[in-house]
Amino acid sequence: MNKEKPEKIVINEEPWERLVNLIETADPDALSGYLNSLSSLDAVRAISRLDQEEQSKMLVMLEPGEAAHLISEMPESDIREIIEDLNPLHATPIVQEMRSDHQADLLGQLEKKEADAILDSMKPDKAEELRSLMAYPEDSAGGLMITEYLAYDQRLTVNDVLEDMRRHAETYSDYDVQYAYVITAEGQLRGVLRLRDLLISPRNKLIVNLMLKNPLSLNVSSTIQELQHFFNLHSFFGAPVLDDTGRLIGVIRRASVKEQTQKSSNKAFLKFSGIVGGEEFRNMPFSLRSARRLSWLSINIVLNIVAASVIAIYQDTLEKAIVLAVFLPIISDMSGCSGNQAVAVSIRELSLGLLRPRELFHVLGKESLLGLVNGLVLGGLLAAAAVLWKGNPYLGLVVGGALAANTFVAVCLGGSVPLLLKGMKTDPALASGPILTTVTDMCGFFFVLSFATYLLPVLNG
Repeated sequence: MNKEKPEKIVINEEPWERLVNLIETADPDALSGYLNSLSSLDAVRAISRLDQEEQSKMLVMLEPGEAAHLISEMPESDIREIIEDLNPLHATPIVQEMRSDHQADLLGQLEKKEADAILDSMKPDKAEELRSLMAYPEDSAGGLMITEYLAYDQRLTVNDVLEDMRRHAETYSDYDVQYAYVITAEGQLRGVLRLRDLLISPRNKLIVNLMLKNPLSLNVSSTIQELQHFFNLHSFFGAPVLDDTGRLIGVIRRASVKEQTQKSSNKAFLKFSGIVGGEEFRNMPFSLRSARRLSWLSINIVLNIVAASVIAIYQDTLEKAIVLAVFLPIISDMSGCSGNQAVAVSIRELSLGLLRPRELFHVLGKESLLGLVNGLVLGGLLAAAAVLWKGNPYLGLVVGGALAANTFVAVCLGGSVPLLLKGMKTDPALASGPILTTVTDMCGFFFVLSFATYLLPVLNG
């Protein structure tokens, strides 16, 4: 009697396991085909699970353009580590396939030695262009602009322009072309040329007679706030960027401004959450992640000890009216939430340029009324809860009055602290949280326990 052979169990591989196998087989075509079969999100997730050696081998196996497109979807911190780990001879072709603004951002984040090695491997004119871009602040028009655009001398004809496009079709195919720009021999911007107009105009017509005159433009030093305002007013996909002499040096895309705004918001959120040093991902080295978190937490524990010392001073009162212990965390938490709302508004307005540090009294005037009204409402609700629970109106007066007073303090403090820190050249997103938490806890404990000490004879009645 023949025994049946056991069925072979097929175990589905995770994407990163499949990548490791393909890297080990050293089959570039199979690797490329598999990566193309994955969604962008799955590809990024799979690559992030590889170790640095495997990531480097994978990128070397791929065509530079494909490798550049692949890593462009990844977080900036991961891209930086991957490029730093590559030999400059392998890294340079990948970097050259990126958009100019991404090239400048990446090279600006690398160690100087690695950045110089990559730049030295490029053509001198391209390296010089990138060094110029790297000199601009990353949140300015110069730092966000791209240098891949079409610009033609005003003396050319329609036929000249079309012939140039045909000759360089492969190069221009990677450009995000909406318009071509008309410039003087010295590079000054004269007008904008719509591609549609090129196609339907006589070949011998001068483009200067076809262009849209006096186009809107941006200065290379325009700030992110000015860029946001510009694109909010105008529904352009992009706009020309000029230097101080009126010379066309780049084009800024609406998408780049939006991307930078989101990046700034993410950084502010991370700092406000206590993550110091930029983005954090769980594939980063353990020591780096630990250090980034402890740098904030170690300061915060000291501040919390200061706040807790208030309870020690009023220890006798707390022992005689132990019911107050139930309300201390409520008052502390509610006041902190109110204060954090004010902090968030101030930081947001500072980042958008709607607020200046010198406008402290303007902010206090706006927030004090809000803090007073919200404090009375919240205090009234907590007082009612205390009376319903214990039937003692004096307990309600103590905890309700403490919450009302502490909410007023927290809102005023939350609105003003970011301005004070900004004026002292300190990052408000990082420092406002610990300061607000400590002060609201300390004031909340003080209000509750000092009010209770004064009304102690009737509080226990």
